[in-house]
Amino acid sequence: MRYKLTFVVGLALGYVLGTRAGRERYEQLKKSARQVAQNPAVRNTAETAAQQGRQYAGKAYHAVSDKVGDRMPESVAGRVRSLRDRNSNGTTGGDDWGTSNT
Repeated sequence: MRYKLTFVVGLALGYVLGTRAGRERYEQLKKSARQVAQNPAVRNTAETAAQQGRQYAGKAYHAVSDKVGDRMPESVAGRVRSLRDRNSNGTTGGDDWGTSNT
């Protein structure tokens, strides 16, 4: 009960302080976030992280595939193969992770 009361008090305090800050503070935070997101250094770092994530995911996929092997039900194995083939052939739209529009 004590933790619930603490949570409710914190929630109420956050609401009151947030409403007092108002729209002006919200717009200021939004502008700051946009500036950070458009910073070339941040964009390059995010792009590099996304590329490394894809590389590690590919390595993990192969490691798991080698260990799981034939123990996976054929229905699941067929779906995984079709997804892998579709992504390697480039027939899907893919995602925009790591790509920039600049």
